[in-house]
Amino acid sequence: MAITAQDVKQLKELTNCGMMDCKRALEETGGDIDKAVKYLREKGLAKAAKKAGRIAAEGLVSCKINNDKKIGVIVEINSETDFAAKSERFMEFVDLVAQTVIDNDVANVEALMEVNGAGTNEKIADILTERIATIGENIQIRRFARLTGDGLFSYVHNDGGTGFGTHGTILKLAADEYGDDVQVCAKGVLLHITSMNPEFINTDSISQSIIDEEKDTQLNLILKENEAKPKPQNVIDKILEGKMKKFFEESCLMTQAYVKDPDITIEKYIAGIGKNVKIDQFVRFEKGEGIAKREDNFADEVASMIGG
Repeated sequence: MAITAQDVKQLKELTNCGMMDCKRALEETGGDIDKAVKYLREKGLAKAAKKAGRIAAEGLVSCKINNDKKIGVIVEINSETDFAAKSERFMEFVDLVAQTVIDNDVANVEALMEVNGAGTNEKIADILTERIATIGENIQIRRFARLTGDGLFSYVHNDGGTGFGTHGTILKLAADEYGDDVQVCAKGVLLHITSMNPEFINTDSISQSIIDEEKDTQLNLILKENEAKPKPQNVIDKILEGKMKKFFEESCLMTQAYVKDPDITIEKYIAGIGKNVKIDQFVRFEKGEGIAKREDNFADEVASMIGG
């Protein structure tokens, strides 16, 4: 029996499973919709699909560097609970995804889903579906970044020696050579970035549109604060200049006070190392950053389940 697009669409609507899973189920059951639904349930895929709408704000951040290939990656994968994130099956999946990103130069999560997992003949999408079914929680590959070249370093916070944690940073820096002093410098910068969360390397790396937007925001705040007794334009300009200076100092890595020695900036710390050290790129991930978490009280939730 020929499988039509309409058949696949109908099965997807009934089970909320992925299109490829539905197509495979129909092929396995000769196009019988009822049998295909049963097939998906038996495989645990329909169960996994039902979990897809649940909030996944826990999880892990991990970094992986392959010095031979000169490729480094950072990934964030989310789960519903911290308990699930600490399971061996979840950590194995995070590591698999990181290795797959090293092996495949994919542009985004959607493209990643379509490549085979490192060392397997299964697509990442299918492996993810299987992990959702076996772990029993919604799992989301949220984001990743891939850096290439020499001078790659990484740090994962709260990893307990596992390589998986709550915060992570991957760094690319250039230097005349990468001896012990430069490696110590890299570690210090990684710790600082992870702790202080700078948005940019320096003022040159901030787009003019972001600068203009910040100026407009600060100017509107200044004018609002001084509505009752307006200040002269030259005074407003001076206040705005100070606000923008503070913005640059706080948001740029090079002008931030070094977290391990607040008397110097990161720029001065790096200059003191010598070896022409230069920060080329960094990416910092924080687990669950920006995801709206459920604020339900557990006791209230249980009460609602039993009717009061």
